[in-house]
Amino acid sequence: MTEAKTSLKRTLVGKVVSDKRAKTVTVLIERRVKHELYGKIVGKSSKYHAHDEKGEYKLGDMIEITESRPISKTKNWVATRLVQKAPIV
Repeated sequence: MTEAKTSLKRTLVGKVVSDKRAKTVTVLIERRVKHELYGKIVGKSSKYHAHDEKGEYKLGDMIEITESRPISKTKNWVATRLVQKAPIV
């Protein structure tokens, strides 16, 4: 039986908000959730440090990040693919 193995690692899509550190990008993940008490839709966001070995992702790019083993104190995500290039201003 040969079937595709599905990954158990989480993947998220977000925008690169910082690419100043060596081999690291900071990714902002925004999501919309319903408020527990009032029912209003509110925007929540989280920032993750992702490993970018080649330094190929730049400020404003939409990228996909995947959960991995801890790489440093704050970094346990890896940038896997470019979803959308940053618009040139």
